[in-house]
Amino acid sequence: MKRKRKELAKDPGRNRVFAAVLDRAKWFAKNPKALRELFEEARRKMGSIPKTPFKELWAYLQAMLRLIRAYYRGDYRQISVANLIIIIAAIIYVLDPWDLIPDWIPGIGFVDDATVLAFAVQKTRETLDNFTTWETKAT
Repeated sequence: MKRKRKELAKDPGRNRVFAAVLDRAKWFAKNPKALRELFEEARRKMGSIPKTPFKELWAYLQAMLRLIRAYYRGDYRQISVANLIIIIAAIIYVLDPWDLIPDWIPGIGFVDDATVLAFAVQKTRETLDNFTTWETKAT
């Protein structure tokens, strides 16, 4: 039993809460207008999210947001649907204050968010790196 709990903690994809978020992300991936609204909500909330729990992941979180914006605008489509869904799901999870560990709990409220973000970056790092390379060439 201990081994199974450890595996679940290491892989948010096996978490029921994250699985539900993945389902929502699939809907957003098919709906550019809703994806734009998600981006706008994320942009508004980014200023109130503490950077410390995310450490080196913060730059990837920002890249995810820029990728989502470029995707809904139709500027960037060099991404698999699976990776797009993972990225959208990570953003949804980070934005939700009532996820597995509520964000308002001092000291630990963003631990689960950082774990989900780390998982998403691990799964999509090459895609995010390719996107940031595309960004620098496009400007």
